[in-house]
Amino acid sequence: MDFDLIIIGAGPGGYETAVEAARAGLKTAIVEQKYLGGTCLNCGCIPTKCFCKNAELINELGNADNYGIVGLNYEKLDINKVVERKNSVVASLTEGIKSLLKHPNITLFYGKASFIDSNNVKITSLEDGGENIVSTKNIIIATGSKTKFLPIEGVDLPCVLTSDEMLNITEIPRRLVIVGGGVIGMEFASIFNSFGSEVTVLEYCKEILPNFEADIAKRLKSVLKSRGINIINNAEVKRISAGVQGDCSVTYLLKNETCGVDADIVLMAVGRVANTESLNLDDIAMAYSRRGIEVDNNFQTNIKGIYAIGDINGQCQLAHAATFQGKRALNAILGRNDKIRFDVMPAAVFTYPEVASVGMTSEQCKEKGVKVKSHKAFFRSNGKALSMNETEGIVKILADENDFIVGGHIMGPHASDLIQQISYCITKNMKIEEVCDMIHAHPTLSEIILSSVQS
Repeated sequence: MDFDLIIIGAGPGGYETAVEAARAGLKTAIVEQKYLGGTCLNCGCIPTKCFCKNAELINELGNADNYGIVGLNYEKLDINKVVERKNSVVASLTEGIKSLLKHPNITLFYGKASFIDSNNVKITSLEDGGENIVSTKNIIIATGSKTKFLPIEGVDLPCVLTSDEMLNITEIPRRLVIVGGGVIGMEFASIFNSFGSEVTVLEYCKEILPNFEADIAKRLKSVLKSRGINIINNAEVKRISAGVQGDCSVTYLLKNETCGVDADIVLMAVGRVANTESLNLDDIAMAYSRRGIEVDNNFQTNIKGIYAIGDINGQCQLAHAATFQGKRALNAILGRNDKIRFDVMPAAVFTYPEVASVGMTSEQCKEKGVKVKSHKAFFRSNGKALSMNETEGIVKILADENDFIVGGHIMGPHASDLIQQISYCITKNMKIEEVCDMIHAHPTLSEIILSSVQS
């Protein structure tokens, strides 16, 4: 079967690109091995946000007295109801994707894809083993990533789970040890702390969220520790040992001293690796490394007509990054230009409080020799934040010597929403004084952006 475009993988990058390609008139085939929506919808962004909402509600209930609500008797969370609600949300969004892919120009295949050569792909059905050969001049690889494991003893024990399994547990662990203090680790730490678990985070780096603004990461660490989360930095996990009752013990080095912590569940959250297996990349001489497939500015690989978007290229493991990389690749195929700025990539961490970042950090500015001025404002001085009883947090905006905004970093309520204003400012090359002249509605959380640039 001949197509104008073949897309391997139906995550956000894959299915959204397929829809746009179909609307542009391309006869498009999309191949999915596991489930529509990829990691983001099924075991990443969306499911964790469902859990975050439950955690947020628990935190609100814990402060009920502050709102004059007396006698509220909150005792126990039904984790099965939490999982059931999460599954319902995922199912609803999956149906939405199915509807989008019911386009006359789209053919959806369920199966395992592998390259025969640079223009032909074999699709093997996972149900009956049947095979289809599809041909094209343009291929987009969007197979995503998978959980990374430390090469240590004990990672195969039943008590060691990935984020996939954590989203389907039937019992809240009394003691949860999280190996890794990055985005995934800190989100689950915040969630299960609210759910009632005793949470310990073991992070190898000197700070949590090592890729974020250090000032923000330190402040978040302080807040989470005040809520009872035990965060241990500079911890090198060496092994995981089985206990006598299905539990386990995690051994780690801290300042050359051997330490240990017991757990009912250990969450492995040390990152994700590109899903390059099973595609037969070596057979077509595609250039790739452990990080992912090598691509140019249009996300084209070393083989003309083959592109790689999303986690598979290792550049940025975010769902919206995959979507816009797909947009750029499709534009290259169609001969269209765009003004997408991939250096302005907002990122959010859905802890409690939330953290969000865009543009350069102070550390990156220092490395590149960019002299910056820091503009700050605190949520405790924002009227809307006070009314919400959400006063913990800060906005930090970085501007260069000419007052152009080059970075923005937020910890506080709705940080994931507020960061978009700073993203816009950077994308449009705005100066501090221009933001000062923008009228912000009152009372709103967005006023804290205005307060920061006026500082």
